[in-house]
Amino acid sequence: MEDKLKAFERLLKIMDDLRAGCPWDKEQTLDTLRHLTLEEVYELSDAILEKDMKEIKEELGDLMLHLVFYAKIGSETNDFDIKDVLETISEKLIYRHPHIYGDVTVSGAEDVKNNWEKLKLKAGKISVLEGVPKSLPPLIKAYRIQEKVKGVGFEWAEIQQVWDKVMEEMQELKTEVETGGDKDKTEDEFGDLLFALVNYSRYVGINPEDALERTNKKFIRRFQYIETESAKDGKKLENMSLQEMDEYWIKAKELE
Repeated sequence: MEDKLKAFERLLKIMDDLRAGCPWDKEQTLDTLRHLTLEEVYELSDAILEKDMKEIKEELGDLMLHLVFYAKIGSETNDFDIKDVLETISEKLIYRHPHIYGDVTVSGAEDVKNNWEKLKLKAGKISVLEGVPKSLPPLIKAYRIQEKVKGVGFEWAEIQQVWDKVMEEMQELKTEVETGGDKDKTEDEFGDLLFALVNYSRYVGINPEDALERTNKKFIRRFQYIETESAKDGKKLENMSLQEMDEYWIKAKELE
C-alpha cells in the first residue's frame, strides 16, 4: 500500500509543478479539459475492446491525470480538492453498500443494483433517471435508462414479452415506411425499434454498444480486405460491381 500512496503523491506533486510552470497547463479550465477527458475515455474504451493491457494501463494513467487536474483546479477556487473528492466517493460507497457496511442482506448482484437505485431516491433524488447524463451517446443512454428503471421494478416479467415488443416496433416501422409516412413519424418508429432492441440486449446479457462496436470493427476489417486484395488484382473499387466486391467479402469472412 505504501508504494501505491507514494506513486499517487508523486503524481499530485507533478500536477502542482505543471500548473505552476507549464504555460499550457496554466491555461486549462474545467471547460477546456472536458472534451479532452471525453477523448481519453473513448481511447480507454478502445483499448478495453482490443484487450490491450499495456494500452489500458497507459490510458488509465491519462484519465487519472485528468481527475487530478480537475481536483487541482477545484482547489485553486477553494471549491474542493483531491481529498474532498476521495472522501466524497468513499462516503458514497459506504452508504450505498449497506450489505458490506451495514446489516442488509442481498442474494446477488441484481439486489445490489436495485438497492443502489432505491438508496439514491432516499438521498433526495426526485427521479430515478436523474443520474443519467444528458450528454451520453444515445445508445448508451438508452441502456442506462432501462437499467435505472429496472432498479425500481419497471421491467417486463418474461423475455418473450421483450421480444414481442421488438417485433411489434419492427412492424410499426415497416408499416410507416410502406405507407409513406412523414419523416418525423418514421424517425419516431425507428427510435422505438432501437430502444426495444437495446432492452432486449439486456435480457440476453449483451451490451449493445460493445456489440455494435464489434460489428463496426468487423466491417472495417472486411471492407479494407476488399480494398487491399482487389488492388493487388489490379482492380479499382469504383469500377467493380457489387457482386465482384461481395466475392472478396466472402473471402474475408472465410479468413476470419
